[in-house]
Amino acid sequence: MSFRSIVRDVRDGFGSLSRRSFDIKLSGLHSRGKSQGSVNDLNDNLAHLVIQTSRWANLPPELLHDVIKRLEESESTWPARKHVVACAAVCKSWRSMCKEIVTTPESCGKITFPVSLKQPGPRDTTIQCFIKRDKSNLTYHLFLCLSPAALLVENGKFLLSAKRTRRTTYTEYVISMDADNISRSSDTYIGKLRSNFLGTKFIIYDTQPPPSGALAPAPGRSSRRFYSKKVSPKVPNGNYSIAHITYELNVLGTRGPRRMHCIMHSIPTSALEPGGSVPGQPEDLLPPRSLEDSFRSISFSNTEFSSSRFSEIVGAAISRDVPESEKAKMPLVLKNKAPRWHEQLQCWCLNFKGRVTIASVKNFQLIAAQPPPAVVVAPSSSAGTTQPAPSEHDKVILQFGKVGKDMFTMDYRYPLSAFQAFAICLSSFDTKLACE
Repeated sequence: MSFRSIVRDVRDGFGSLSRRSFDIKLSGLHSRGKSQGSVNDLNDNLAHLVIQTSRWANLPPELLHDVIKRLEESESTWPARKHVVACAAVCKSWRSMCKEIVTTPESCGKITFPVSLKQPGPRDTTIQCFIKRDKSNLTYHLFLCLSPAALLVENGKFLLSAKRTRRTTYTEYVISMDADNISRSSDTYIGKLRSNFLGTKFIIYDTQPPPSGALAPAPGRSSRRFYSKKVSPKVPNGNYSIAHITYELNVLGTRGPRRMHCIMHSIPTSALEPGGSVPGQPEDLLPPRSLEDSFRSISFSNTEFSSSRFSEIVGAAISRDVPESEKAKMPLVLKNKAPRWHEQLQCWCLNFKGRVTIASVKNFQLIAAQPPPAVVVAPSSSAGTTQPAPSEHDKVILQFGKVGKDMFTMDYRYPLSAFQAFAICLSSFDTKLACE
C-alpha cells in the first residue's frame, strides 16, 4: 500500500467521521435554555472522541513514525506537502508525531505549517518568495516560489496578505493569513505595520508578545476598541511592538539612495553569533488569550516615533565602545547594504544574483549593522592561505526588488521570519515625502 493511498484513506476516513458526528442524536439538548454554541461545542467534542477511537489513531507509534517520516521526506515541496499538513490534522497522536518529525524552517528550510510564518528562516540558504501588488484594492499578497519559473506564470503557494489604509496622520498595513478577509476583526489577523505622517518611521506590531527578557519598548496606555462585526475574547488580538524601521531624511536628494535601519526588538544581537538562537519561537500561531489581553493595544503616541530613541539604539549598536557583553543583549539592528555607483550605466547598483530585474528606489538588501566581533588570527607558516568564510554579519538577511509592474521578489533567511520580512518590505511600498 503506497503512502499516497494511506493519506487518501486517512482523509476519506476523517471526512466520514466528521459527517458521522452530525448524525449522532444528542439527548437533553432540545430545551430552550441551551444555546447554539453549546450544541456546536458538544458536536465537536463528540467528533473528537470518535476520531480518537478510530483505527488510524491506534496505529503503533513505530509504524506511525515510519509512515510520517517517509511521507515528510518524499513530499518536500508544495503543493504535494499538503499531505503532511493533512496528517497533522487527523488526531492528537498524529499531530504530536508530526510536530516531532517536521522541524522548523531554520533546520529544514521548508515552510509547512502556519506557525512557520513566525519562525526564523534557514541559516545557510534563503527562502524565495514574491509579492504581488494590487493597486486598485490597495492589497499585497505574499507567495512562496514553487519553481524558478514561478514569477513568469505567477504561480506560488499563498502565505500572507496585507491591506493598506491611509489615515489623516498615518498609514496602516493590516497583515492576515487570509487572502480575501484582511481585517483586524478576523481570526486570521496576525499583525500590522504603521507609519508616521512622512512615511519615514514605521513600527511592526505582532499579536504575540515578545519573549521574556527582550528589550521591547514599554507599552503605553491601553485602549479598548470594539468592532461591530464580532466581539470575542480572541478578536482583536493584542498588539505588541516588535520592531522599528526608520528611513533617513533626504529632502534634496543629495545623499543618494534610501538609507534605512531596522531595530528588531524581539531578536537579540547574540542571535548572529556562533551558537546563538532567536528566543521565544511560537509553537502556535494564534494562541488563546484572556479577555483582558485580547483588547490590549499599545497607544500610538508621538514618543514611539522619537528620533532620539532611534538614534540612541542605532548608535549603540554600531559603536565599538560598548562592551561585547552588553552589546549581545541589545536588539539586532539591520541596515541596507550600500550600493555602488556604476559609471557605464550611470546608476546605483546592487548584486541581487538575478532575482531583481528592474531598477527601482524600492529595491534594497539588509545586512547586520553591528560590526562582527574582532577575531585574532594566529600567524601561519603554510604557503597556501584560504579566504575565511563570510560571517553572519556580512550575509544578506533580506533582499527585496522589482521584477514586474506589480511583482516583487522577497528572499529572507535567519534570523528573520516570513512575517517580519513581509512587514519590512511593506514599508518600502509606502510613500515617503522626504526620503527621495
